[in-house]
Amino acid sequence: MPAVDQNDIKIMPKSIVCEDSILRGDITILPGCIVHPSASIIAEAGPIVFGENCIVEEYAKIVYPLTEDQMKIKEAGVEALPPLIIGINNVFEVGCTVEASRIGDKNVFECKSYVGPEVSISNGCVIGAGVTLRCKQHLPEFTVIYGRGYLQREAIDKHVSQTLQIDFLRKVLPNYHLLRKPNYDPKKNRNVI
Repeated sequence: MPAVDQNDIKIMPKSIVCEDSILRGDITILPGCIVHPSASIIAEAGPIVFGENCIVEEYAKIVYPLTEDQMKIKEAGVEALPPLIIGINNVFEVGCTVEASRIGDKNVFECKSYVGPEVSISNGCVIGAGVTLRCKQHLPEFTVIYGRGYLQREAIDKHVSQTLQIDFLRKVLPNYHLLRKPNYDPKKNRNVI
């Protein structure tokens, strides 16, 4: 796959982004997001825009991959592909890899889960620990996939807010890690996306 030519990282105020995280490509991190050390966010195909209050934990990897179809579109002369917009209040737990084509609001990607580039995630979904989704599919709202057999059901309890965890991380992470400074003021620059 071709390498990303340049980085354009926009970090909004009230976000916590650890210096030890790997950020490549055109990435916008909206207020309230937390990006742990050793997390990777790689925008190969186009920009990635994180909604507010997302948490990206250690060794989580979020990639907007350049698929064969997208490569053909770029070769045809199209300047930029549309951005991957990640909804609000998503949690990417330790060691997960997410390459989904769409990510809605209030989803949880548990430890060591994998979501391939042909998967579309709606809202309130939980991808269980160790679950692998590779085939083209769209997960309806409040879908929970779990266990060795990748059992699927509808969530009984809806996603709870991560406010307490975000507040805790906002206090603790600056004590132990160097942080990237917010470098983008939405009041001065109106075009975020």
